[in-house]
Amino acid sequence: MPLDMIAQSMGIPPGYFHPFGPGRAKIDPRYLGELPSPSFGKKNEPLYVLVTGMTPTPLGEGKTTTSIGLSMDLNRMGVRTAVSIRQPSMGPVFGIKGGGAGGGRSTIEPSEVLNLHLTGDVHAVGAAHNLLASAIDNEIYHGNRLEIDPLTVAWPRVVDLNDRPLRRVVIGLGGAPNGGPRETRFDITVSSEVMAILALSTSYADLIHRLGEISFGLSRGGQLLRARDLEVEGAMAAILREAFWPNLMATSEGTPAIVHGSPFANIAHGNSSVIGDWVGFSGMDCVVTEAGFGADLGGEKFFDIKCRTLGRGPNVAVLVATAKSLRMHGGLADTVAGRPIPAILDRSDVPSVRKGMSNLIRQIQNVRRFGVPVVVAINSHPEDSPEEWKVIQELSLSAGAESAVVCTHFRDGGEGAMELAEVVHRMARSTDGSYEPLYATDLPVEDKIRTVAREMYGAGEVVFSARARKSLADVDRYKAQDFPVCIAKTWASLSHDPARKGAPQGFSFPVEEIRFATGARFVTAIAGDIQTMPGLPSKPAYRRIRLTPGGQVEGVS
Repeated sequence: MPLDMIAQSMGIPPGYFHPFGPGRAKIDPRYLGELPSPSFGKKNEPLYVLVTGMTPTPLGEGKTTTSIGLSMDLNRMGVRTAVSIRQPSMGPVFGIKGGGAGGGRSTIEPSEVLNLHLTGDVHAVGAAHNLLASAIDNEIYHGNRLEIDPLTVAWPRVVDLNDRPLRRVVIGLGGAPNGGPRETRFDITVSSEVMAILALSTSYADLIHRLGEISFGLSRGGQLLRARDLEVEGAMAAILREAFWPNLMATSEGTPAIVHGSPFANIAHGNSSVIGDWVGFSGMDCVVTEAGFGADLGGEKFFDIKCRTLGRGPNVAVLVATAKSLRMHGGLADTVAGRPIPAILDRSDVPSVRKGMSNLIRQIQNVRRFGVPVVVAINSHPEDSPEEWKVIQELSLSAGAESAVVCTHFRDGGEGAMELAEVVHRMARSTDGSYEPLYATDLPVEDKIRTVAREMYGAGEVVFSARARKSLADVDRYKAQDFPVCIAKTWASLSHDPARKGAPQGFSFPVEEIRFATGARFVTAIAGDIQTMPGLPSKPAYRRIRLTPGGQVEGVS
């Protein structure tokens, strides 16, 4: 179905639908007017489904594929559904992941368009972010009327690629004409506070205000400095004018796909945008959205950051798991980035699945802590055995899941998730979209971090470095007392240590650094040695990506 017809079916007025290129369009969300005030259980309120997962492995569990397959099957049932996903970063596309458009017969098309910078939103975020970085150094160079202390400037530059050597850089070399030398860093663009602001803003006015609230350093007198002090927020917002508009695409079966927001839920908040979900709510019966990585990362941030702005929670959460990944968490074999997947993981092994279930059980419990019913989606592979599925189903139900359903949507498209769709729809209709945040906003920031580390990750002691404690003493200066927390840690383990598989318990959780995102309105805690600029693997995906003489992109999975 042409995108203009899909937009019409969603109730988007013609003047607010803007074709951008083959297979993609922009939706000007201003037709929504003011967003509704928070309310739960409102009559005829659209259903809202969260898709999250067990702790990820390099094997891939299929959250995006499941989100797409589930949305297609809900439409087959007559439930008018849109899927709302995040826009992939090109860092993982050229690195190890290869793409984020789904897989098999459950994809968003054209997949190469989705994976290769789509409508340029991420580039716009990078330009707006780097404009602020330039404005800071320009202010210092031209007289420094704000008396910026260069040693306190904490605003990096960004690029949407994995580039390890840029983690620590020195700028301003070459003498006075090039500015003063100072140490800084590059982050990957999708981890930028500007990206979080784009995903959490509810209007242009909110966007402009949040950009102005970004704090970047201190004056020599100790005064907090913000983007508005440089009078740069207006120009930043102008760059983001159309990036604020959600993107419209379609799945392989023609289901509406809203693409807006950012990945990397291990170092960012990692969820689709608030405004994109509201576009779906405005004209559909149901919206299926996906949170990045595991329920302890994107799932927790969905509830404690996004839902506070959105004004509601999901009716039901789908937790994606595979027998193959459970075998790895059960110790059958480990995987190393850049090396071939051990062949033994492709063989059915009931004991290792049973042992690896400790991870899935913890993630079920994590979602249940928010008061939301859980349905486990077993994303099947040909080598799985019915005995493995039976173990997953029995232990999932005993851990509090409402159901555990075997799915074949990767192979069969919409037909492969029909049972999952029926269970999810039944459960969603029985709940009202209310949820229980993990912590109250008036809890001290230090205690919020402890709460997440202990209740989501299974940590015992939380150890703050001297640097982190010094930052925590500045909570009042940043007016961040009521902000939620966004913990940056490895995605490969419930803990901070990627080598700890399954469900580790009672470990010491190290917080090395605290960063205040005063525009996005959350506090970021950097745990362990996590980096906000990823590196490329030994066998990067860019080696297989190419453009043919006929203009076709190949190798993007």
